[in-house]
Amino acid sequence: MTAKGQTAWQIRPESEHDAPLIEALNEASFGPGRHAKSAYRLREGVSAVVGLSFVAMEGGALRGSIRFWPVAIGMEKSLLLGPLAVQSDQRGRGIGIALMKHGIDAARAQGHASIILVGDEPYYVRVGFAALPPGRIRFPGPVDPLRTLGQSLKPNVLLTLAGEVRRSHIDHPVCADGAGLAPF
Repeated sequence: MTAKGQTAWQIRPESEHDAPLIEALNEASFGPGRHAKSAYRLREGVSAVVGLSFVAMEGGALRGSIRFWPVAIGMEKSLLLGPLAVQSDQRGRGIGIALMKHGIDAARAQGHASIILVGDEPYYVRVGFAALPPGRIRFPGPVDPLRTLGQSLKPNVLLTLAGEVRRSHIDHPVCADGAGLAPF
């Protein structure tokens, strides 16, 4: 932080030049095992939602990043938040919370109805996420149902959101069958 209420970093849309820096940040934050997680199966062959990928920059250095991905839950479209990554030595400064608030506001402005994620409720509740009833939505692969969180961007959407989480479409050919494809 700098002066009261001001931050030393700026949030801006991700650019194509940021990709290698973001990949290095995700590698440092989550390690190579991240590719085996269910959320990554849902991202294979799919591009992040246009206009919903942001970075936090400070003095030319990447401090954090966030992306949102299109998914389908049952017959409803939703967004999957993640990865949210912040440099380990920069955690605790509010960068992750600021990135999420910025991304959630942008998703709402684009007209999206809901966002889901897999994470620690005490952290994500700070920006409006809540635990979903265990078993209501099912990821393609093992996910602790107590870590399945969601947020309605339109009134009461989470009350009826239920079913298998699948990729809403495929943007790039992949030979992965670990996550189903929505029927629409």
